[in-house]
Amino acid sequence: MYLTVRGLVLRVNPYKETDAILTLLTEDQGKLTVKARGLRRKNSPLIAPCQLLAYGEYTLFSYKGMYTVNEAHSIELFQGLHKDIVALSLGTYFAQVADVVSLEDAPNGELLSLILNCLYAVASTHISHLQIKSVFELRCASLSGYEPDLSGCGHCGAEIPQYLDISQGILQCTTCRDPDSKGIRYPVSESMLAAMRYICACHPKKLFSFQAGEETLSALSQLTESYLCTQLERGFSALDFYKSLLTTTI
Repeated sequence: MYLTVRGLVLRVNPYKETDAILTLLTEDQGKLTVKARGLRRKNSPLIAPCQLLAYGEYTLFSYKGMYTVNEAHSIELFQGLHKDIVALSLGTYFAQVADVVSLEDAPNGELLSLILNCLYAVASTHISHLQIKSVFELRCASLSGYEPDLSGCGHCGAEIPQYLDISQGILQCTTCRDPDSKGIRYPVSESMLAAMRYICACHPKKLFSFQAGEETLSALSQLTESYLCTQLERGFSALDFYKSLLTTTI
């Protein structure tokens, strides 16, 4: 049986001598694990469309419960990512997160659209990496069932609280914290809160249509990163590498 899908390569793992196992995020089929025969041969026609972070059209053949790439064509390779190790590491982090939160046979077109938009923004625009990263992390958390309650303080209802409890995903005023709570609270300025509310509620095509100063974006990036990793209860190797590159370039 043949199946044709459009998808993004989230992961490439060597298999046997010349093959590879790919993880694809597709709109209609969710996450798929497929075999790419001969991908690691020097002149393989699959090299471009089956590389990490390639978006393409794939014709798959199913045999004994395993899909194999029969034919593949590139749609977008995000060339700008491969010219900058910092950009590539950030894109790889997005892919690692998407791999964790996506499921086999569970269509998630919104997640695919989100990561494609973020990869394009990193590769082809001058939008701050901090802004793109914050958008991806918070929007991805929301799409995965971890959207924080940003309507107001979870205790008194005040519209402009001063903290976000990243374990509970609720806003809190300075004096409203539950004395028995051991969750980590991050300070949230009014400008950060406005950006977060926008990211969670805006139309997918308007994800980056907000402005914030560098100081706000830096603080926002730290908060959204901590929130996502706390909710998923794990870290990411590509994120660690990305942050190490930022440290060495300062």
